Amino acid sequence: MRLISNHNNLIQNYPLTSQRRLLLELLRDAKGCIDAKELYRRASAKNKSISPATVYRSLNLFKELGLVNQMRLGQDRSYYEIKKSPENYYFVCRECSKVIKFQNPHFKKMIEAVQRKHRFNVTKAELYLEGYCPECEGKEDID
Repeated sequence: MRLISNHNNLIQNYPLTSQRRLLLELLRDAKGCIDAKELYRRASAKNKSISPATVYRSLNLFKELGLVNQMRLGQDRSYYEIKKSPENYYFVCRECSKVIKFQNPHFKKMIEAVQRKHRFNVTKAELYLEGYCPECEGKEDID
């Protein structure tokens, strides 16, 4: 449980309940972005006593403690992931809301160039591209 043990010092003033531990494990196991509803669905399948309010409160706490990133991708959804990198790039499907994280060395070089030129320290960079994943592209033609 490396993720949890690495962050125990950040959670000292907050009890690391079994529900919070489960949520952190599920976020780690998601290997990318997950929204609160999907996190609740996965958590409640493992622990029937967990509530949506617990999920939202825990996500807010994790964000406040710097354990997770919150991204508002699209119009009305927030996604969460374990904090790893300050650069985050995503494809978001307009049909199924699938989120695909990707890396691109050109964006990193662009950020570095902007920092040098403007003497600005970038601490976070997000980019999301909206469209249709391969499974959803063309669905509108069928309907």
